[in-house]
Amino acid sequence: MEMAPISSPPRTVEDIFKDYSGRRAGIIRALTYDVDDFYALCDPEKENLCLYGHPNESWEVTLPAEEVPPELPEPALGINFARDGMVRRDWLSLVAMHSDSWLLSVAFYLAAPFNRNERKRLFSLINDLPTVFEVVTDRKPVKDKPSVDSGSKSRLSTKRSNDGQVKNNKLADEAYLEDEDEHSETLCGSCGGNYNANEFWIGCDICERWYHGKCVKITPAKAENIKQYKCPSCSSMKKGRM
Repeated sequence: MEMAPISSPPRTVEDIFKDYSGRRAGIIRALTYDVDDFYALCDPEKENLCLYGHPNESWEVTLPAEEVPPELPEPALGINFARDGMVRRDWLSLVAMHSDSWLLSVAFYLAAPFNRNERKRLFSLINDLPTVFEVVTDRKPVKDKPSVDSGSKSRLSTKRSNDGQVKNNKLADEAYLEDEDEHSETLCGSCGGNYNANEFWIGCDICERWYHGKCVKITPAKAENIKQYKCPSCSSMKKGRM
């Protein structure tokens, strides 16, 4: 099968990160929401199959590209052969690990013309997201995002403790400044805008992406009552399965 060529290769760090995020979202969808369909497509009786994630957040199980060398690095070949020889969750975890490697290889293949600082910034953006393996195995990154409470993860323009009280002490101010610096390169999953400490942000509990509250029409007051926030993309994925 011949893969569709890239019409306009990503040119900036933000472009490549958007490409990475879309491909990652597609693969996560294949290994979570659409896992039964994905499992069925990986028939061990078929030829070498690959799991592709596409920039538009879709996924595809298909044969590798025929051209040599391929336009992009290839995913792991033959993921279907081990399907029936492993416990299902272990097989999915293995596919997730190989998918993480593929996503990184594609991102840095596209970033080949970048200088050291640009590559470092790209990796920082990528590393700010949980890996596919972490999502599939339900593991949290060692350094997770801050949260307002035990439910929905969100960032507020004011510094608040878990009980909702405003913190005015020096320790709170220092923690706030550290948080602002840590997330300075985070991009909104809707508009692609950079993180701004003066704006309200909310994080999706499913795909781990972050959004301006105004972009997803969530106010700080609404966020306080949300136990698990699902972004519009993740919400539409679930509806599609019903």
